[in-house]
Amino acid sequence: PTSVMVTGYDIIFFWVARMIFSGMEQMKKEPFKTVFIHGLVRDDKGRKMSKSLGNGIDPLEMAEKYGADALRFNLITGNSPGNDMRFYVEKCEAMRNFCNKIWNASRFIQMNLTIDKDKAVELPRDLAIEDKWIISKFNTLVADVTRNIDQYELGLAAAKLNDFIWENFCDWYIEMVKPRLYNDEDTTKKAAIWTLKKVLIDALKLLHPYMPFITEEIFCNIQDEEESIMISAWPVYSEAFNFAEDENAIETIKQAVRNIRNVRAEMNVAPSRKAKVFVVS
Repeated sequence: PTSVMVTGYDIIFFWVARMIFSGMEQMKKEPFKTVFIHGLVRDDKGRKMSKSLGNGIDPLEMAEKYGADALRFNLITGNSPGNDMRFYVEKCEAMRNFCNKIWNASRFIQMNLTIDKDKAVELPRDLAIEDKWIISKFNTLVADVTRNIDQYELGLAAAKLNDFIWENFCDWYIEMVKPRLYNDEDTTKKAAIWTLKKVLIDALKLLHPYMPFITEEIFCNIQDEEESIMISAWPVYSEAFNFAEDENAIETIKQAVRNIRNVRAEMNVAPSRKAKVFVVS
């Protein structure tokens, strides 16, 4: 039985309305509770795909070239509910790059998984400030994505996941913890590994409805506790992982780093050259 009917707006009368009429007549009840109406996929010029124009896209070809996950993610992001979307092959490339980013991040984490399972991380005592920052950011993401999906704002949820994984997790957090991972004397190394694994696994769970293949593959390789991501529990927001003060502190550092990079770019300072930084508070 279907509780949600997903359909394009062009067949509401031909299909959806007739199913409701038929259900009320034959079964004496409506066949579904919710109708989720999406737009049409058009070509890059905004024209409807048709045989006569020869502008159709073969999804099997796209999946073969860029991966089914990249194709799915392309179709779900960048368009608001009910509106038509234009299909750009370049966007498939960008989504494939996103898949590569996740794959490389998970390989990096796997290379560093030397944690002693008998000695668990004590939360939040063992966590460094950047660990608390990423956990707090992810905690907020869980609440946002869950709410968006409940309200059928699928594109919005996917875009937030993309931003979090690419920017906050890969570009900032992984770079922040590398010195700790490469230093065996660092007492917070175990907490860094725990945080990397925890955030990656839970992010994969949020991403799974959109990218089922890559998330299942990484999930089964990076942990042994659960058999499949398809039957794992959905992450839930927790007040215990809300570290607002630490989050603000790291955001200040990030802003400072961005400003320094901007000044360097304006002054044409080569990336290889070290510069002295004076902070006037």
